Order: sequence, then structure tokens, then C-alpha cells
Amino acid sequence: MHYLMKLTQIKDKVPQKLYDIIASSITELRPAQEKAIRAGLLESKSLLVCTPTASGKTLIAELAAISSVMNGKGKAIYIVPLKALAAEKYKEFKKRYGNTLKIALSIGDVDSSDSYLSGYDFIICTAEKLDSLLRHHSPWLSTVSVVVVDEVHLLNDSSRGPTLEILLTILRQLLPKMQLIALSATIGNSQELADWLKAELVLDNWRPVKL
Repeated sequence: MHYLMKLTQIKDKVPQKLYDIIASSITELRPAQEKAIRAGLLESKSLLVCTPTASGKTLIAELAAISSVMNGKGKAIYIVPLKALAAEKYKEFKKRYGNTLKIALSIGDVDSSDSYLSGYDFIICTAEKLDSLLRHHSPWLSTVSVVVVDEVHLLNDSSRGPTLEILLTILRQLLPKMQLIALSATIGNSQELADWLKAELVLDNWRPVKL
């Protein structure tokens, strides 16, 4: 039997404020979270995390992104495929971290550079919006240290895939040192995708409730 990693085991690896927030709701890490940590999540390694729904992927993203912001390394961007999902994540993160970080939701007019975002630490947006910010050469983009891509398997989607592919290619050129955390439901070509993303692959099949 595999015993779950205790949250206390990473206490000295994450900022105290972040630890306190997470510790208020959990004491143990799920298998995918433990695998991500062992694969270098907290050492700025880029990861592709392929695990079932509700297996704890969001916390993996939070550990990387919020640690980086709190440690003063730079801003974090969280890319989601849909505006509704972006709004949902914004509410969730604002509730958890709104007292410690400046969190912004950027899903509006794709023809504006949104210069106000330079004053924020953690920015949630759609791929289309980030694409537009890149086209407007928003100067604050150079201060981004962590990029999270939710639902990265949409790279295979004929309508959304091309934007996301171009976006990731440009981001890698603009931010060669960025930590990329790509999240996906289980997909067939995961190793191929990890290689393309230059990321370590984290695979896990654990679910909170067996189907």
C-alpha cells in the first residue's frame, strides 16, 4: 500500500503563507501531486501533468505559480480555454489568495494591451486574450516566471489548437527561463506532447472516487 505524502513534508520548500493557506484545507497530498513534486515542481521544472479529472491538478499549478510569485521570481499566468472557466478560476483563486496576492481576470477586449495588468501578480486569461497581449507587446509579459496551461490537450483541437500552439512557441522564445505547467486529462500521445513542451511527464490514474 502506498502512503500519501504528508503536506508537512514540503513545508520548508514553499513560502510560509502559501503553506498556511493550503494546510487550512488538506493534510495529505494526492498521488499526482506527490509525483509532480518529486519530478521537480518546486525546483522550477516544467511539467506535463496527465491525470483524471478531480485528481488534484489545480493544486499542482498553485504550488508552482503562487510559490514563484511569493518568492519574488515574477508573475504567473494561468491560461484556460473558455471565458466561463476563467471566471470560475478567478473566483476560486481570489477567495483563496485574494488577501495575499493581486489577482486579475483578463478575458475582455482582445484588441487592448491591458497595461493595468502590470500591477498584478497572478493573471487568469484565455489563450485568445494572451495571444492578443503578446501581439500588443505588453511590457509586463517579460516579468512572467510561471505559465500554467489548463486543458493543454486542446492542442489537438482543430479550432483552438493552432492559437495555443503558436502561443506556447512565442512564450518559449520570449521567456526562455519560464516554468511551464501543462495540465491535461489523460491523453494518448502524452510523451510526445511532453517532448514538444520540453517538460517532464507526470502520469497518474488515481481518482478520488472510483468510476
